[in-house]
Amino acid sequence: MLKYFLGSSPRWFKMAMIAFLIFNVISYYVLGPMVTAWLFIGEFIFTLAMALKCYPLQSGGILALEALILGLTSPEAAYEEVDQNLEVVLLLVFMVAGIYFMKPMLMYIFSKVFTKIKSKVVLSMLFVFLAAVLSAFLDALTVTAVLISVAVGFYGVYHKIHSMENADYDADSIPDREALSGETLEQFRGFLRSLIMHGVVGTALGGVCTLVGEPQNLLIGEKMGWEFIEFFERMAPITIPVLVCGLLTTFILEKTKLFGFGDKLPDVARTIIENYTAEVDEKRTPKESFGLWIQGISAILLILSLALHLAPVGFIGLFLIVVQTAFMGITDEHSLGKAFEEALPFTALLVVFFVVVAMIHDQHLFTPIIEYVLEMDPDSQPSMFYLANGILSMISDNVFVATVYINEVELAFDAGNITREQFNHLAVAINTGTNLPSVATPNGQAAFLFLLTSSLAPLINLSYGRMVKMALPYTIVLGGVGLLGVYMFL
Repeated sequence: MLKYFLGSSPRWFKMAMIAFLIFNVISYYVLGPMVTAWLFIGEFIFTLAMALKCYPLQSGGILALEALILGLTSPEAAYEEVDQNLEVVLLLVFMVAGIYFMKPMLMYIFSKVFTKIKSKVVLSMLFVFLAAVLSAFLDALTVTAVLISVAVGFYGVYHKIHSMENADYDADSIPDREALSGETLEQFRGFLRSLIMHGVVGTALGGVCTLVGEPQNLLIGEKMGWEFIEFFERMAPITIPVLVCGLLTTFILEKTKLFGFGDKLPDVARTIIENYTAEVDEKRTPKESFGLWIQGISAILLILSLALHLAPVGFIGLFLIVVQTAFMGITDEHSLGKAFEEALPFTALLVVFFVVVAMIHDQHLFTPIIEYVLEMDPDSQPSMFYLANGILSMISDNVFVATVYINEVELAFDAGNITREQFNHLAVAINTGTNLPSVATPNGQAAFLFLLTSSLAPLINLSYGRMVKMALPYTIVLGGVGLLGVYMFL
């Protein structure tokens, strides 16, 4: 059985999973449900850390199934979590597929940017800033999907040349295969890896600022009755300094080349991308040019629709697919199916994650922390809520943490235990606390988890541990500046 269990995963990983399953049963009857639930969280994090060895859907799914069998949560509770996050599920299913049909336009734009901007520092800061601005109006997952598509596209171009027989290309313009391997290939991977990490951190920097930036923002805004402008103004004293410090951190990391950053685009790779861009531009047919216009118009409509919140994000993604495929003449079922291949495995993993979230809720794992903080002095409550939210968001889903905390604070306000002003301050602390420190691990933010489990991660050797390492300086700066802002202004 062990030979086939979890496929080609390492033998030690298979043995560890079987040990987890047996130990969980023993722990449930000896140590009780609460201790066992915490063990499940640790084991689930372990499966995420081993994402490059075994996709977490299988290993994490088995743990989630065992949690259901042991009664740590119920299918009804898990379904309720999915129901509350249905917009995120629809976003993954349809929006990521919609971005798939924009790949030619994205490759066109970013290939120009890659080849025109020679400075890695400028390029990195531009990635952070653009990701932040886009995430303030779009969803972080949508922006991350764009970044992944672009990076996969460029890696594909490099790999195509690298895989060619030497006789298949001009040796004067492109070096031989040996020159494209080894250190050059690793440098190219490091270049893409650092850019994608800068970009995904940028989604957190921008996502915390506005009502539509993250799912929990919308939930908090509805609870508080804040419109788009008011939400931005209340967050600005904390989020704007954090954004500035985030950009400064990007500059320092690229200059010092610490924590895995600083790799530049190899001249060989730049030559490949320049030649590829020139060749594609030369061979572009009228139909393909028309397709670029359709994709550009669709991108504008997408930004306007999401910025004005005209419909749920998933619905916007669905009609984005319809418009693009209709006008570009893509009507074959198999051609449509390819667009959904990237997102559906992660969508399934997210539903498994909701089972774990339901277990956390049913076992009241966070309740003691909430009750303890609410009993503290009102002046110190915002800072303590920020810290508690940040720490919990590093190990659990930040949307879930924000939902639990804002509901508990709302109950305290309705009961007359806190004033409206205190309610406002705690809401700001909850929003910033769940958005900023949660960049520490892929567990906290769906965009980070999406990147870790995407097809790009193994191509650029982006493992769980490496992601945590690269995110560490941002975690310290974003979390620290955010805490300082909460302490000074709330």
